[in-house]
Amino acid sequence: MLFFTLSIKAQAITGTIKGSVRTSDGKPAEYVNITLNETNQGTAAAQNGHYSIRNIKPGNYTLVVSFVGLQTQSKQVTVVAGETITENFVLSEGGKQLQEVYVKSARHNKFLKKETEDVARLPIKNLENPQVYSVVTSELMKEQVVTSYVDGFKNIPGTGVPLVYNNGRTTLLSRGFVTGNFIRNSVAGYNFNSIDPADIEKIEAIKGPTGTLFNSSLASFGGLFNRVTKQPFATPRTEIAYQTGSFDLNRLTADVNLPLNQDKTVLFRINTALHNERSFQDAGFNRGFFVAPSLTYIINDRLSVDINAEIGNSNATSAYRLAPDTKGSIHNVKDLGIDYKRSFGNNSVDYLSRQIDIYALVNYKISNHWKSQTMFNKTYSTTNGIVTQLNLVDSVKKIKQQATKEDYPYYITNLQENFIGDFKIGQFRNRIIAGVEYYNQKSNNTNTTVTMPAISYLDPGAAYNNFTYDKVQALVAAAAPKAGGYVQNNQSSYAAYVSDVFNITERLNAMASIRIDKFDNQGAYTPADGKVSGKFSQTAWSPKLGLVYQLVKDQVSFFGNYMNGFNNVSSTSFDNTPFKPQYANQWEGGIKADAWDHKISSTVSYYDISVTNTTMDDPAHPGFSTQAGTQLSKGLEAELIANPFGGFNIVAGFAYNDSKITLAAPGSGLQGLRPASSGPARLANLWMSYRITEGQLHGLGIGVGGNYGSQSYQSNTQAFKFVIPSYTTVDATIFYDQPKYRLGFKLDNLTNEKYWSFRLAPQNPTRGTLSMSIKF
Repeated sequence: MLFFTLSIKAQAITGTIKGSVRTSDGKPAEYVNITLNETNQGTAAAQNGHYSIRNIKPGNYTLVVSFVGLQTQSKQVTVVAGETITENFVLSEGGKQLQEVYVKSARHNKFLKKETEDVARLPIKNLENPQVYSVVTSELMKEQVVTSYVDGFKNIPGTGVPLVYNNGRTTLLSRGFVTGNFIRNSVAGYNFNSIDPADIEKIEAIKGPTGTLFNSSLASFGGLFNRVTKQPFATPRTEIAYQTGSFDLNRLTADVNLPLNQDKTVLFRINTALHNERSFQDAGFNRGFFVAPSLTYIINDRLSVDINAEIGNSNATSAYRLAPDTKGSIHNVKDLGIDYKRSFGNNSVDYLSRQIDIYALVNYKISNHWKSQTMFNKTYSTTNGIVTQLNLVDSVKKIKQQATKEDYPYYITNLQENFIGDFKIGQFRNRIIAGVEYYNQKSNNTNTTVTMPAISYLDPGAAYNNFTYDKVQALVAAAAPKAGGYVQNNQSSYAAYVSDVFNITERLNAMASIRIDKFDNQGAYTPADGKVSGKFSQTAWSPKLGLVYQLVKDQVSFFGNYMNGFNNVSSTSFDNTPFKPQYANQWEGGIKADAWDHKISSTVSYYDISVTNTTMDDPAHPGFSTQAGTQLSKGLEAELIANPFGGFNIVAGFAYNDSKITLAAPGSGLQGLRPASSGPARLANLWMSYRITEGQLHGLGIGVGGNYGSQSYQSNTQAFKFVIPSYTTVDATIFYDQPKYRLGFKLDNLTNEKYWSFRLAPQNPTRGTLSMSIKF
């Protein structure tokens, strides 16, 4: 009774604002933010577009409705004690979005952002595109409290456990091929170091050989990963977040967006991060600073310029890497008996990394049907210090710690000029891109490798603490100089390409594309002896064809594609014969759905990738390669992104991959076997979350999901196999998301599963992360 009386009194001295928010087409604007500027009070529109803000003190306020991609609106309101006022809003789509459906999808299915110009480099919808791709949104990564870039890949079918290299660079799997993270906003974003997720808007996994529209030096036969960064927009907005948790995680990020002039033609945004975290093992750490400023200048209604940068510095120890003994008797990582939490490292054996990346984009509208797109980037990244590797001698249960002192800078220049058209010839619509590209990559590698005395990996004793910077430096100083201790590399490519999407009927369209690349490798130059090795030049063509028929207009489509990709081969043959480019040809067919007002989006496909001119070790001539192989990679992929009812979202995927060497060099021991680098044959991912969308607890939500990978191999030859066991991980989160702030807590690997990457690196045990952010 007392609570009821107090509640009546509170309502008598305060007021309420309620209403609805809809888009220009009359549909509810779900998840739109409604705030009172003069207070910390606010809410988010429910799935039906309704909202309510209670317990407001009497007075005059500015009521603001905002959502990324929609035009912000505000109204002056007067709140009277004991009264409820109604304010309704109709919002229209803003010009920054690529397509109207992008905004609509986000409102109904918050993890669905399939509409993108990056995949086809043209403004075509997912249902019109004969290629398969997945998109991980920043909203999903925020819900999962992602503090590491590669953690976002848990939501992409078929990517597996990430491979982390000595300098923090990462790769993952795509259709049975190791695939790097070298594309940023559709151009070369080659970063030899780790990538911070602070300025990531979404991750796009583009599947299959993509040599027609993307530089083959930066993609694999399984596809590529394109990281799309956050861009400025016209509404001032700031979010500051702090994460802390297991393994002494301390991470502070800021996202500040603001227009710099009254006309909102000069827009600025900056994302920055401070990160400090240690390993769960007895040694190992990662400390870094990252800042990404971005500027958009809308010169007039035809011309705009985007300039942005990524600048980062970090200090870290090498990622764990273990090489098994190919002459030993142990064939499973679990049978080694190595302590999961022993690093066999030392925090004094570390390295520094640095990146300075500059990007520019100029868009010019030539006419109503044509635009010019000029893209430029200059990338610098380097590693300076000591990187490590562990080598086993399991016959005596010992391990050797190997250290390489290196200075390894990379310099990348990439320039593209594209002309993009959207026009009709008669009644037939054409969307076409024609372009040229120049790419150059230089690197200067100074390195000296030394090996410590072997120690027992079961009972190392005091010798465990012998792996220090001073001991490594002494061995480096005593090492005999060699000509290959300093190597310069320089390679360039020149490309021209054209792609056309031709609408035969309203429901049937065809895609035809072709690219020519001239690759020029100046070889590895060693100044010590003045020699150049591996110099060669190759030219390759890459075609692409696709067909799409929409069985149900804008809801269900059948598609098929043929895609070609190639890799320029720089290995050395015994007789010094130049190698041909390695080719991959993919045939794929499947079905795409985007139904129930974007509440269900799904893709199911079957692919067959045939690789020719495969290189492998030459059994007859150790230290050399032979180009005598073929490989077949085929499989099934399925993805589901669903919002079956208000507040409930599902992201799920499954990938089955059957890879094998169909032709191998005699004596290689690879004939008919699955390449170890192909990873698990079966991979699955699932994430489910529910958020309360109405009432006093709106914004409160929970999420649960996990990942599965079947058994795989670190080595797989007829002479030696080394098994990586299957794994299943489970993650969970709880969060409270409000217009002015957000709280979240995530538990990764709830069951404390022990599992390993392809490099036999133990993965994190159970890890908790608390995230707190304020938004204004």
